[in-house]
Amino acid sequence: MTPETSGEADPEPQQRHLNQRDLFLLALAAAVVTANAYYIHPIIALVAKDFDVSPSQIGLVPALNQIALALGILLLLPLGDRFSNRRLATVFAAGQLLGLIVMALATDFRVFLAGSTFLGFSTITPYLLPAYASKRAPPGKLGQVTATLTTGVVAGILLARVGAGWIGEHLGWRTVYYIAGGVMLLVTLMLPQIMDEREKIEGEAPPANHVGLVMSVIPVVRRHPEVILSGLIQALGFGIFLSVWLGLGLYLTSPQMGYGTDTVGYLAGVAALNLFTTAPLGAWADRTGPRKARAIIALVQFAAILALFLFGHSLWLIVPSILLMTMVGPLVDITGRMTFLSLPPSVRTRLMTAYIVLMFIGGGLASWGATYAYEHAGWHGTTLLTLCLSGMLVTLAVIAWRFGPERKGRGPGGEVK
Repeated sequence: MTPETSGEADPEPQQRHLNQRDLFLLALAAAVVTANAYYIHPIIALVAKDFDVSPSQIGLVPALNQIALALGILLLLPLGDRFSNRRLATVFAAGQLLGLIVMALATDFRVFLAGSTFLGFSTITPYLLPAYASKRAPPGKLGQVTATLTTGVVAGILLARVGAGWIGEHLGWRTVYYIAGGVMLLVTLMLPQIMDEREKIEGEAPPANHVGLVMSVIPVVRRHPEVILSGLIQALGFGIFLSVWLGLGLYLTSPQMGYGTDTVGYLAGVAALNLFTTAPLGAWADRTGPRKARAIIALVQFAAILALFLFGHSLWLIVPSILLMTMVGPLVDITGRMTFLSLPPSVRTRLMTAYIVLMFIGGGLASWGATYAYEHAGWHGTTLLTLCLSGMLVTLAVIAWRFGPERKGRGPGGEVK
């Protein structure tokens, strides 16, 4: 069947819920299309050495990647409320493939930077999939479905960083991107086979032209302003994640510590814990309420980062903090999305747009800030920056809980219980 390209829904499609096979394949696709942004983490020192650039210069690679992603989401993700997610996901996956090819073949740092930036601009598919899945989640299972997709994302990030660390150390950093390109080619061909046609959506029809569709994000956000608070909280959470791992990529491979990029990859292997904890914690968030759960995990994360700041001089003392951060970090995102993915389907993609744009602006600024802090104050500077970000996250999460609808007898999305 051919996906719709008009604003009118097919009057015949049958509404259905995701089965386990569909959910697994979506999680697998989410893993692959998300992984591309994370290969740079363990190999950042190798790439910097090969192109002979400083830590703050190489920090532009993840920074511009994230900021370009925010721009791409602002301009392109709203199309998911009007056009077939299947067609959009496939086109954007092909764009990621092109970016990876440019990075793999680049012989000049500026070309590599341009390829990474285009890769970021094209990385829309991971953010179409949650909205797509949320429309097909069985009643009462939104947290579990969201958590399953997040588990796939975590698995992709895990394999990307562990694999890139080992491959970069033993086969060279370019091999990482050759392999990534091959995998993306397979996913680009697979996506049309595992996603359905656009289904009929009840509620307001999105604007017919692209400019109107993008601008329609503004009134939708005005009607649901809490998405801004959730987006700011996730911007801090994502910034913390990127700051720690980019800092570790430079710190562990420095003369001070003397480890290889494979060690950075092995350390990233602790993310395997999330394969077992993310779904149960998502179910816990369903029972607890997203805002209360987010406030609790924000406090746990702050404790882990404080320990990292105090005891980061030893690899073995770093591991417990990384384990704890790895376990609770995805829950900041899951609970943030839960605050608006229970709202009407016709606005979810545009709310996701605002949320993700804020997330990646925060991630881009933190990426550059972390590498700049490392260049001027070493690992201590990077962890101090991260601790400040975590303190801000705790403050906003507690405010969101204390003044949110869960404290007023309403459900996660503000509906009356």
